[in-house]
Amino acid sequence: MLGLLLCDHVPENLQHLGGDYPDMFRKLFPETSMRVYPVCEGVFPKSVDECDAYLVTGSRRSVYEEEDWILQLKKFVRQIHEANKYYIGICFGHQMLAEALGGKVQKSEKGWCVGVHEFEIVEKTDWMQAPKKQLNLLMMCQDQVQVLPEGSILLAKTPQCPVGMFVVGNKMLGIQAHPEFSKAYDKILMEQRVARIGEEKVKDGLASLALETDELVFASWVRGLCGI
Repeated sequence: MLGLLLCDHVPENLQHLGGDYPDMFRKLFPETSMRVYPVCEGVFPKSVDECDAYLVTGSRRSVYEEEDWILQLKKFVRQIHEANKYYIGICFGHQMLAEALGGKVQKSEKGWCVGVHEFEIVEKTDWMQAPKKQLNLLMMCQDQVQVLPEGSILLAKTPQCPVGMFVVGNKMLGIQAHPEFSKAYDKILMEQRVARIGEEKVKDGLASLALETDELVFASWVRGLCGI
């Protein structure tokens, strides 16, 4: 059983593009049994043993904010680590893994990463079946991991994001990308956030959507890691 720790919702006026985040992850992992916990609304597992693995989603919030549910999530991630459970962190969840275990997250000096980015694999693992030298994945972030927690291994980077993917031990994985996003959803987010992201970055991001993406390869790697 995969526990989906939901840290945000897709705005209702955009859910026609692919549903809410649980729908996106069910499409990415169609054969995986999931239990959804809307932690952004204060709903957490009663015990870390309720699920075999946990996936922490993206969020419009930042992991260093002092919101009650964010502070509680940090504690729960530490419990996952102590219990030696599997963990997959996506964007905010990637940053949460770093922050909860002693790393550091802040806004990148390089600004936003949007559209398709090439993740260069710098360290290979045995669960990376059909190994590739790089993955093209969608991004939508401003915060980035600046300092990795102790015991981490960097797995991938991009020119705009030095900590693109990392593991802690052999069961906890974080990736800055959004493999669950569709290009249509990433596109409309860029178009709605031009004032925040900047016209030039949005222009480049929209053009990058012509590239093929490798979310299914990443999904296969996650299955190889934790068997979901």
